[in-house]
Amino acid sequence: MTAYLVTVAILVCEAALIGLALNFQWGLAGLVNFGVVGFVAIGAYVTALLAPELGWLPAMAAAGAISAALSTGLALLSIRLEENYLAIVTIGFGEIVRLVILNEEWLTQGALGIADIPRPFAALGEAFGGDLVFIAFTGALLAIVFLGLEGLARSPFGRALRAIRDDATVTAALGKPVFALRVRAFAVGGAVMGIAGALHAFYLRYIDPSQFTPIVTAYAFMAVIAGGRGSNVGLLLGAGSIMALLEGTRFLKDFISAIDGVQLSALRLGLIGVGIVLLLILRPQGLVPEPRRRVADVLPGGRD
Repeated sequence: MTAYLVTVAILVCEAALIGLALNFQWGLAGLVNFGVVGFVAIGAYVTALLAPELGWLPAMAAAGAISAALSTGLALLSIRLEENYLAIVTIGFGEIVRLVILNEEWLTQGALGIADIPRPFAALGEAFGGDLVFIAFTGALLAIVFLGLEGLARSPFGRALRAIRDDATVTAALGKPVFALRVRAFAVGGAVMGIAGALHAFYLRYIDPSQFTPIVTAYAFMAVIAGGRGSNVGLLLGAGSIMALLEGTRFLKDFISAIDGVQLSALRLGLIGVGIVLLLILRPQGLVPEPRRRVADVLPGGRD
């Protein structure tokens, strides 16, 4: 049971990392990204390919950097589009990544996947318990990313992104470089998604294309919506709630013996959908609404 709880905690941290990245792109800057799973997959495969040769830290840094670079390229090509068309472009990007990792066997091993991915602090884990050391690493990584993104959200950069989200035309009229700010926001989110993919590869130590399906993107949006769009604190609660629902409904089989595995899977997704709908009806702003800034909060000395 302890091992199961540790696994759930690590999955919650991974979901929170992906959700924080999406919350920065969509919740803060208003940029719809339906290709989340593509950036996570890139981070995981970059880590799997580089970690055996370079070590875990350079591999994770490369995962974040390459995901950020691809995010920047995608943004430069498509971010001028309207919201609906940007969503379509990101969907296509995610599908392209899936097809590449499935078919380019010379690089990704195709459907066979990549095994024996080294974990961070492997020697320390063997001495003190691998999962306990890894969950401490995961928690520290989540805390660093959370503090970094929260700092950006509270900075002038974050306030400019909120202004762009609410009204890009007015923000541009005030002299803000809307296009450049959107590209930077997309790149930051892509980097965090790449790091989340690296964490996924480190934990499982084996990756294959079947692990990177569109449901990863769906869960990220669920976490952002449940927690409160634009709220990083709410995102943590939202990710925890979604994962608790996902894992808790696994035990329905013990209480409803008349259903088989396929029916249980459908029932679990249905219950999660019902939960999201009820949350949107009863608390449309999410579990923790985005904090609204006052003029006194941003002026020097707190002057009105």
